[in-house]
Amino acid sequence: MIIFFALLPAYVLSIFYRSFLSVIAGPVMGDLRIGPAEFGLLGAAWFIAFALAQFPVGWALDRLGPRRTVAVTMAIGSVGAFLFAQAGNAEIATVAMALVGVGCSPIFMSTLYLFARTEAPARFGLLTSIFIGLGSLGNLAGAAPLALAAQYYGWRPTMTAFAVAFLLATVLAAALVRDPPPVTDASGKHEGLLQGLRSIAAIGPLWLLAPITLVGYAIIATARGLWIAPYMTQVHGFDGIAAGHATLGMATTMIVGAFAYGALQKRTGRSKALVAWGTVVTGAGFCLLALTGDHSALAAATLFAIVGATGFTYAILMAHARVFFPEHLVGRGMTFINFLFIAGAGLLQWGSGWFVAAQRAAGRDAAQAFANMHWGFAALLLAATTIYLFTPETRSGRGRA
Repeated sequence: MIIFFALLPAYVLSIFYRSFLSVIAGPVMGDLRIGPAEFGLLGAAWFIAFALAQFPVGWALDRLGPRRTVAVTMAIGSVGAFLFAQAGNAEIATVAMALVGVGCSPIFMSTLYLFARTEAPARFGLLTSIFIGLGSLGNLAGAAPLALAAQYYGWRPTMTAFAVAFLLATVLAAALVRDPPPVTDASGKHEGLLQGLRSIAAIGPLWLLAPITLVGYAIIATARGLWIAPYMTQVHGFDGIAAGHATLGMATTMIVGAFAYGALQKRTGRSKALVAWGTVVTGAGFCLLALTGDHSALAAATLFAIVGATGFTYAILMAHARVFFPEHLVGRGMTFINFLFIAGAGLLQWGSGWFVAAQRAAGRDAAQAFANMHWGFAALLLAATTIYLFTPETRSGRGRA
């Protein structure tokens, strides 16, 4: 419970900051005078900084402990949160988003590190799913409530309020987080950063996990965090508030999916089959969205909600990866996997912004441009699942799906 009290408020804000841009896309793009490509880079900056920070964060968790790691990086994130609210151009806003990404980078990993070090492995997937599910309240805050607040108060005052909340969460985490006893490897020595990464790279099953880790979460984060609101606005003529409600629907089903996957993983004791089937269904959902999403606003919003629920396999895929790491590499191992999750999201957000801009420049209307993007999402998910099926389910090598 101390872990939840100390880090859940910070994680709620971390989820908010990775997903809020879609809802205030219109006023932010207008105020900063940017197009889809620059907007994609703005969203990607958070993910790229977050991803690159995972390597020093993993080393710091194993060597310094979560308390100092969280306190220092979240202080940096607080500066970025205030800077974003006052940014006068795209360059400053992009730097601010990167600083917030650094600030958010240790929050979830510190939580997983503490779960892995203090709880039985059988409870890891369930606790992780509960934490993600509760943290996804940030997804809800970054949907319709954000749209309403931005409309009535403006996006800058609204983001200033969230910056104040981030600073308060920083103080709370620094005050409550406690470090577990340090762990060394079998020889009694600490592995350095590079040596630890070499040990992680030598774990064969991770190479089979890598593709689905790179694209599974990235696609859901990109659809929710960048494009659902512009899609509903440009394809179906929604205003900002209505698009916010559609975004709220997807955010809600993502929370439901997180809890459902956690419960199913606890009941069955298996992660691989849930990840594989969930990703296949998500890929099929994006195929339907590409085929029929422009026919009906209700159908499109429903399909976004479905892929949000079925595609949010983040927690149980992390639990699957956890079984392959020895105790002295838990911090670096889990942050390496999180690097793949977040780096994939950063690259996809930047790439999707470029793709949409290129499609529009080629003369395609919004419906066709988004449909082509959704076809690409489906192809990536199905290809990654095919590779993932060869991954063993346990360290002993059992690999049935």
